[in-house]
Amino acid sequence: MAPGDKKATISDVAKLAKVGKTSVSRYLNGEFAILSENMQHKIAAAIESLNYQPSQIARSMKCGRTRLVALVFADINNPYSIDVMQGIEAASQEHDYTLLVFNTNNQIERECKILRLLRSYQVEGVIIHALRAHDDNFKQFSLPTVSVDRQIYDLPCDVVGLDNVQAATEVTHYLLNSGFEAMLFITETVDDIQPRQKRIETFKQIVALNQPCIGEVAELHDSKNAQEVDRIIAEFCARNRGMRKAIISVNGAVTLNISLSLKRLKLEWGKDIGLLGFDDPVWASVVGVGISTLKQPTFQIGYKAFTLLYQRMNGERSDFQTVLYPGELIIRESTE
Repeated sequence: MAPGDKKATISDVAKLAKVGKTSVSRYLNGEFAILSENMQHKIAAAIESLNYQPSQIARSMKCGRTRLVALVFADINNPYSIDVMQGIEAASQEHDYTLLVFNTNNQIERECKILRLLRSYQVEGVIIHALRAHDDNFKQFSLPTVSVDRQIYDLPCDVVGLDNVQAATEVTHYLLNSGFEAMLFITETVDDIQPRQKRIETFKQIVALNQPCIGEVAELHDSKNAQEVDRIIAEFCARNRGMRKAIISVNGAVTLNISLSLKRLKLEWGKDIGLLGFDDPVWASVVGVGISTLKQPTFQIGYKAFTLLYQRMNGERSDFQTVLYPGELIIRESTE
């Protein structure tokens, strides 16, 4: 078929080969045993002459397998999400699956809409980083699903993420053993987000057992609101004058905004105040004297998430698993 001509169809192949469309379909599906050698040669010649390329999606849908997996993430611009998706992609390529990525942009309404539409995309399974642990939209959701980072109470599914109790325990004990007397845990809105809940609960429990150490929690309504962040940090410092102070950040995005606030307040981490954040963004090692972090095994989390989903999509197991990985404490001069 000459350049610029319309794409060849199965009917075009059948017409040129002078055979029926059923015979062409059988040839494309590898059913050579029921086709004569002469017919196979004619079909092959027609395909080559027309440069015919069958629709893989159409063929997959016909046999009930599309090899499509949906990724539904709260914020695909978040470094955590990007790193997890790299692990998912690596595993999906090994099994010859294609990923469809959906960004809910931290909007409940958008997440609900995407969940309703997934069936129409003919996906075989879903890996989700959900906004909430409780959501009625999941009660009627029947696709094989793996949840990243948090459990979804209304949906029986596999869960892969960080062991937040272990991570928060290690972080808090490290700061206590480093001589910090007053600690402020700054978090984004907690709501129904389990990782934040568990990190904060663990922090509070450990501080309560280590009096007279002071442990405070501040919840940001808008982590990008510079005035709010500045006020929270300034008030914490004023309340605890003369004490060795440290700030714990709930995630990488908040750590960035805290570091900007400390700059505005003319406070140096590692000198005037300690700073340690969950997640390990690439810039944490190069800003100032470096920022201590709790690194999550994000690639491993993503890879395991797809592996569990693949097993479930292919009927290899029926039990639901929760796989939690330990974090890695990376100590830099911000807490020394």
